[in-house]
Amino acid sequence: MAFKERKNIQQVVVKVEPADYKIFIPQLPEELDFCGEKVPLNDLDVKERIERELFVNAYWHSSTILAMKRANRWFPVIEPILKKYGIPDDFKYLAVIESNLSNVVSNAGATGFWQLMEASAKKYGLEVTKEIDERYNIEKSTEAACKYLREVYSKYKSWTLAAASYNYGMNGIDLQINRQKTKNYYNLFLNTETYRFVARIIAMKEIMRNPEKYGYYLKKEDLYQPIETEKIIVKSSINNLANFAEKHGINYKVLKLLNPWLRDNYLPNKSNKIYLIKIPKNNEYFAFDE
Repeated sequence: MAFKERKNIQQVVVKVEPADYKIFIPQLPEELDFCGEKVPLNDLDVKERIERELFVNAYWHSSTILAMKRANRWFPVIEPILKKYGIPDDFKYLAVIESNLSNVVSNAGATGFWQLMEASAKKYGLEVTKEIDERYNIEKSTEAACKYLREVYSKYKSWTLAAASYNYGMNGIDLQINRQKTKNYYNLFLNTETYRFVARIIAMKEIMRNPEKYGYYLKKEDLYQPIETEKIIVKSSINNLANFAEKHGINYKVLKLLNPWLRDNYLPNKSNKIYLIKIPKNNEYFAFDE
């Protein structure tokens, strides 16, 4: 029976002429900079690295569209924190290329928007336990990233090297500076991952600042809107977060979405530490029907 049904299926062949489908090569701007530091596009190697990332991300439509949509929600959170710590605004694109502005976990265990390893997170003041992981807290993880970037910039006096060290590590950058006798990032011979890391930040900055130039036409209503929240001060343990959510007029899902740093269904707090838990200012963002 199934075989007979397959025999009756008609195939529709759509002929597409080559001229109907065109691929355009994005043109590299004549000048680019990162944090005000000029990118030497007259260097063949640098130019081709930037071009590679420009092509990859301009034509990686799904990922780049999501980055643009999410940026409308999260850049307003990240930008004032960067400013507070004296970190150039361009570093918000580092979070884009690290995580595409989402709380992802790498194979190596790097976590959150800023892809922080556990040891680094703790070094810069974040709490990381089985029940609480502040790498998932966008405000606190941005502050931790800023503390690292501020420290490394004070050492190298170069924001480009600071960005490279975020991927390669200070020890790795120190080793290569000593080995190669140069403190100019663009004159260093480094691994492919670090080469691509900085180039990708520069490319995403260019694409996201000039989306229509690269074929992206997103309307205001296409973008993810910021969620207005208010914060509840908690100084004691919470035995059941579902009950806590219900008490504050929301459900467990919404509580976890707004507070992804809460990693279990309860909050231990024997030391009476102060935590700030977000809830939406109104219920227009989520559905609460049973």
